[in-house]
Amino acid sequence: MDKIPKIIYGTAWKEDSTESLVFKAIEEGFRAIDTANQRKHYHEAAVGSALSKIFKRGIEREEIFIQTKYTYPGGQDHRAPYNIRAGYPTQVQQSFQSSLEHLQIEYLDSYVLHGPSIDFGLIQDDWDVWKAMETLHKQGKTKFLGVSNINIEQLKLLVKNAEIKPKFVQNRCFAQLGWDKEIREFCKQHSIIYQGFSLLTANTFIIHQIQPIAKRVNKTPEQVVFKFATQIGILPLTGTTNKTHMKEDLAMDFNLTNEEIKLIENIAIPGEKDI
Repeated sequence: MDKIPKIIYGTAWKEDSTESLVFKAIEEGFRAIDTANQRKHYHEAAVGSALSKIFKRGIEREEIFIQTKYTYPGGQDHRAPYNIRAGYPTQVQQSFQSSLEHLQIEYLDSYVLHGPSIDFGLIQDDWDVWKAMETLHKQGKTKFLGVSNINIEQLKLLVKNAEIKPKFVQNRCFAQLGWDKEIREFCKQHSIIYQGFSLLTANTFIIHQIQPIAKRVNKTPEQVVFKFATQIGILPLTGTTNKTHMKEDLAMDFNLTNEEIKLIENIAIPGEKDI
């Protein structure tokens, strides 16, 4: 898929329900799937089983945006998809090939570094991994590269020094931090698309505060959060397991006013009034 999706279906923590939920999400209209080659939290092979069934029903591979990740050994359990004693470039190659096999596809739309190896700064390990990912991109095996769980200082270093810049940043998005405002603004300046996850689960306290907005647009508060995200430039991820919520998450046929956008953007910032 060359076109960037408007919303992504996330597959973390679904275990034995992964295949049926991914199948259901695509049936309902989702055209972008996020996963990771990290069996500890994802079931990538089950995503592939769902995709295989979907493609047999006539949906073309090019219609589905598929994104997965390389995860460092520290984020894996005993089911790591590579030789943990191998060098990082080899780990990336093995993990990537394993992902293609799990997903039963020949290329990725987006390949993401699941997070830097340390909390602050970037070390040689990170550059070795990123260069290996750049090689995959140059070989045409993935259309885009991305990075997840990254702070602003690390992102600035990556953008400054990487040969191939990240197309995507995927972070957990907290209202208390202005919905990751500093990183979002940096992304906008550098033509990087910001993917926000945990938009609901990390911000449950705001749901009651946006009820008046939901009432005005005749939508659920959850739909308001996703629409707000898209209007400020966030590509949202949703991992709902509910068919009705899937339909609702895709129903973005409404708009919030500038005043409503500003209010939600600052809803958890000290000194700002609630609705």
